[in-house]
Amino acid sequence: MLLAGDIGGTKTQLGLFRRENPRQPFHKGIFPSQNYSSLDQIIIEFIEGLAEPLEAACFGVAGPVVDGNCMTTNLPWNVSSSNLAALLSLEQTTLLNDLEAFGHGIPLLAGDEVSILNEGEIATGNSGIIAAGTGLGQASMIWDGTRHIPSASEGGHVDFAPRNDLEIELLQFMLKQFERVSVERLVSGPGLFFIYDFLRSAGHGRESESVARRCLEADPSTVVSTAALDEGDDLSMLALDLFTSLYGAAAGNLALTLMATGGIYIGGGIAPKILKKLRDGTFMTAFTDKGRFSALLYRIPVRVILNSELPLIGAALVAASIGPA
Repeated sequence: MLLAGDIGGTKTQLGLFRRENPRQPFHKGIFPSQNYSSLDQIIIEFIEGLAEPLEAACFGVAGPVVDGNCMTTNLPWNVSSSNLAALLSLEQTTLLNDLEAFGHGIPLLAGDEVSILNEGEIATGNSGIIAAGTGLGQASMIWDGTRHIPSASEGGHVDFAPRNDLEIELLQFMLKQFERVSVERLVSGPGLFFIYDFLRSAGHGRESESVARRCLEADPSTVVSTAALDEGDDLSMLALDLFTSLYGAAAGNLALTLMATGGIYIGGGIAPKILKKLRDGTFMTAFTDKGRFSALLYRIPVRVILNSELPLIGAALVAASIGPA
C-alpha cells in the first residue's frame, strides 16, 4: 500500500493507492491546510486505524525542496522527509515540489482531462508546467530523447516585469505594499484581488455596492471572479482580464525560458474555474506577444489540465517506483 500527498497552501490531499494501480486512490482525504499546524498532524488523522502496513510514501509540497526538507511558501510548516519516514515507520519517504509531482502525472492524462488553448504543432522537446492557485508554481519537463524528466522550479517568484503603462502603474501600486513584487503576488488567488484593488483605487473602474459588500463577507478574489464571469460586473471583468493577460505573459516567458516546443501545461485550481476566460483569446494574446519570438510561441501547444488530482497521482507514481519496505 502506498501513501501519496499533494500539499498546498489552501488544501492538502492525501490518498492511499495499490502499487498495481497508482492511477486511482482507493481512499482519499482532503484537509484545509490552514486549520493544521503541520503535515504530520494531517497524516496522523488520515491514517488512524490503518490496518495494512505502508510500503512507500511520496508527497508533493508547494515550496522549495532542498535535501529532503521544505519550508512551505504559503504555510508556516517545515516538512522533512526523514521526519515523515519516522512517523510512518518507513526507511525513507520522498518529498517533491508539487509541480514536479504534476510532471510525473502528465503522461497519464486522458484526452478529456485537458482543454486545448492552442493546438500548436505536435513536436518533441522540453515542456513546462505553470499553475496558479494559492501561489504560482512552475516546473520544467526536460526531454532526454525518449521521455520527459520533471524538474522543480521556483520560477513563480521571479520579478514581476510590467509590459505597458497600466502594468507599470500596477507595479508602483504594489511597491507601496511590498518591498519586492514577484509574479506570484499578482498571478495567484490573492493576486486577482490585488489587481481589482489597484484598478478601483486608481480610478480605472467603478466598484458596485454588491461586490464591495460581498468582498467583506467572503474570499474577495472568488467574489471578483464570480462577478466577472457570471454577472458581467465591469470592474471585476477588467480585473480578470488583466489577471488573465499577466498569466498568459508568465506562461509565455516560461515557454521561452525552457524552449518548450513540447508544450505548456496550465495547472492549479484557478484555471479550470476561469476556463471560459482563458479561452477568449486574452491568455494566448499575451502568451504569444514576444516580439521577434512571437512566431515560435504560436507553434507551442498550450493545454489546461482539468484533473485536480494529477499532483496526487504523480506522487503515487513516484511512490510506486520505490521498492517495498
